[in-house]
Amino acid sequence: MRKVRLTRDAINGILENMLKRSPSSYGEYEAAVAEILNAVKSGGDAAVFEYTRKFDGFDLNAGNIRVTDEETDEARAQVGGELLDIIRKSKENVRAYHMRQLQNSWFTTTDEGTLLGQKISALDSVGVYVPGGKAAYPSSVIMNIIPAKVAGVRKIVMTTPCGADGKVNPVVLAAAKEAGADEIYKIGGAQAIGALAFGTESVPKVDKIVGPGNIYVALAKKAVYGYVNIDSVAGPSEILVIADETANPEYVAADLLSQAEHDELASAVLITDSPELAEKVSAEADKLAARMPREAIIRKSLDAFGYILIADSIDDAVKTANEIAPEHLEIITRNPFEVMTKIKNAGAIFIGEYSCEPLGDYFAGSNHVLPTNGTAKFFSPLSVDDFIKKSSVIYYSRSALERVHEDVIKFAESERLTAHANSMAVRFKKRD
Repeated sequence: MRKVRLTRDAINGILENMLKRSPSSYGEYEAAVAEILNAVKSGGDAAVFEYTRKFDGFDLNAGNIRVTDEETDEARAQVGGELLDIIRKSKENVRAYHMRQLQNSWFTTTDEGTLLGQKISALDSVGVYVPGGKAAYPSSVIMNIIPAKVAGVRKIVMTTPCGADGKVNPVVLAAAKEAGADEIYKIGGAQAIGALAFGTESVPKVDKIVGPGNIYVALAKKAVYGYVNIDSVAGPSEILVIADETANPEYVAADLLSQAEHDELASAVLITDSPELAEKVSAEADKLAARMPREAIIRKSLDAFGYILIADSIDDAVKTANEIAPEHLEIITRNPFEVMTKIKNAGAIFIGEYSCEPLGDYFAGSNHVLPTNGTAKFFSPLSVDDFIKKSSVIYYSRSALERVHEDVIKFAESERLTAHANSMAVRFKKRD
């Protein structure tokens, strides 16, 4: 990993380099995505079947597009009891965490005859996209479905790519069954996003699409926003570790590599005020990478987007972390809770040397769908809030309205909206 003295120029360079990984920077793919989405919108099932044959090598049709109960049962048998128990434990941790996020409708009244409030309603239907490709992601199944279930979403539709044999990864299917997916379809890529957004003869249209994917999926979600809601346009994974001389260099290096192995665009950054730790982490990262099956991906990631920044102080490290606004932030310092209080921008914060990032990915209960590419400055992790909507509730009695109607009329007239003013005035005009 490259070691860099933390300066203003260094930060600007790193931010510019990291922003290159944003889906918004890959405009050359947009035309291909638009072509797929338009084909699905106009052609429905036929387009979805054709793209699945083209990209996944499977002869998809109306009779085999939906995963059957028999296929799910077969997948669960393949997975076996031990892993199923772990999936259930993870599911319950995620459920318990998200139950604390539930909101209630509220109403307030006055003696003057008014009632104001907010009505909370769950979305009716949600589409969950689960990627295939370089790895299987049963954890994404749990993280996207459970908050929707807690919120009370009526129908959860999952899509995920199948192999050339028409099979879906068995661990993904087992996790979907445990989490409570209502329907599962064997489609991936931009065509799956189009099917969920527009609906086809086989796939129902949903109100919102959530879940990560490759650049085609990310751009497709961006393009269908407005037809449906989406969670976010997610970029590649990233981790930033703030550490001082008390940190274990092997732990730090292992945690950096845990994100670098996702793909070649993943980012791993260490900021430390200890030049000695910087050297040790660099050496450990090199040794650990050599032992990893995904070594080629890790090395490409670290070569392109891996940094060890040497700061003058931990306060400078914190300022830089807030500017980068990482998806995952680990704090491994002498007083990690004190440092945590100074963090403003991060998707998830892991405190202390035993709170490694994979804990959040799989088991702690917090959601691992997090803002990337600096969007933690204004976005939050996926939560129950993403699966509800809020309606304002207003009631005024005649006497309550009479007290304020002239004020409302004058306000409307100041905007030259005379029909607005008249809507109020007709209720109090004198009758013949």
